[in-house]
Amino acid sequence: MESLCQDLKFTVQETSLVFPSHGTKKTMFLSNVDQVLNFDVQTLHFFRPSKDFPPEIVSEMLKDGVGRAMESYEFVAGRLRTNPSSGRLEVECNGAGAGFVRARSECTLDELGDLVYPNPAFANLVTSRLENLPEDDQPICTFQITSFKCGGFVMGVSTNHAAFDGLSFRNFLGNLASLISNNSLSVTPCNDRRLLQARSPPQVTFTHHELVQIQDSTSQVFEATSQDLDIEILKLGSREIDKLKEKAGRGESSCVRITSFNVVTALIWKCKALSVPVGTDRDPRNEDLDEKESTILYAVDIRSRLNPPLPFSYTGNAVLTAYARAKRKELLREPFWRIVEKVEGGAKRMTDEYARSVIDWGEMHKGFPHGEVLVSSWWKLGFADVEFPWGRPKYSCPVVYHRKDIILFLPDIDPSSKGVNVLVALPPKEMEIFQALFQEFLA
Repeated sequence: MESLCQDLKFTVQETSLVFPSHGTKKTMFLSNVDQVLNFDVQTLHFFRPSKDFPPEIVSEMLKDGVGRAMESYEFVAGRLRTNPSSGRLEVECNGAGAGFVRARSECTLDELGDLVYPNPAFANLVTSRLENLPEDDQPICTFQITSFKCGGFVMGVSTNHAAFDGLSFRNFLGNLASLISNNSLSVTPCNDRRLLQARSPPQVTFTHHELVQIQDSTSQVFEATSQDLDIEILKLGSREIDKLKEKAGRGESSCVRITSFNVVTALIWKCKALSVPVGTDRDPRNEDLDEKESTILYAVDIRSRLNPPLPFSYTGNAVLTAYARAKRKELLREPFWRIVEKVEGGAKRMTDEYARSVIDWGEMHKGFPHGEVLVSSWWKLGFADVEFPWGRPKYSCPVVYHRKDIILFLPDIDPSSKGVNVLVALPPKEMEIFQALFQEFLA
């Protein structure tokens, strides 16, 4: 791994708010899927230097574009509130504005090192909380432009997850780029979150093994940990992915849908479940452990799975958590295509009725998905394909924090690549076993 720049020589130059051209006053309903995602998601979009678009010009263009985007995305200028009578989270569309920060780093873009590998210093490149505003008046979205000494810059965006899922945020960026280019919206956003409203009365028609009830409203799906973790980026190129597909194609697998996501997820699940240090009571050769079940979670977009389908332009969270379960002995001994089949089965389970049952479960219970490991895939969201007037990003990625049980699929920095970077964080001994299993399977 190449060395990372730990000191960005970073200075904040300006903090302000961006307002819509005309204010509105209304309340936006949030679905049960949105309700449990009240936390910030931070993304970074790195751009190379352009003599026609220096960072100070880009900053003004972006600020103007965000203001115009608010005409179609009113909630971006609003504030999250808890309705005192219902206890539900909602958006007060009050025109209070989005956050905007200008900053400068004395580093060059090249000096940052590997943009794919998590760099703690990157936390400076995005702002979630504006210090000059009270806690109950924080923007739902904050944009930050940080210029580098070379003329390159990074756009850091913090959005509350209740506002957007991955696809709708990608659509928002595409619309923002269109407006900055003085074009019309590329996609007309659908802001009606009542399309995912629970049925009345709620009808939970399935047993939801992937969901767990909680008592503490501050709990999150996977908490950050202070545990000492090794972080590794495991690179899978198109050749390795084709090899996995070939392995999955052996045996009685004619009905299995062998996609890149399914085979990579199956491999990661196998390695993670079996990466317990030998010689402990969690030894993978321990018979008791052999019988224990492992559950992997991963997101499925339900837009096209509902009846009638949701619009592609739906702006809220239209992803639900699919799951696959298997005993560890199955992951150890069964042919690879069977594990791929289990992963595919989790997505196939997500029918219209199953999705509605999940939403209705959320009407009756407070809770969220629960499993041994969660795959969060940024692989094919297409952030790096968004064409701004100053070009496409050199790289787009989430800001990564210290979490053991979330495995990230990140796109390759080469936009033409069909490969994936798998980011894994584990205690050192478990990481050693994980990597050995990973390399052995690919050999």
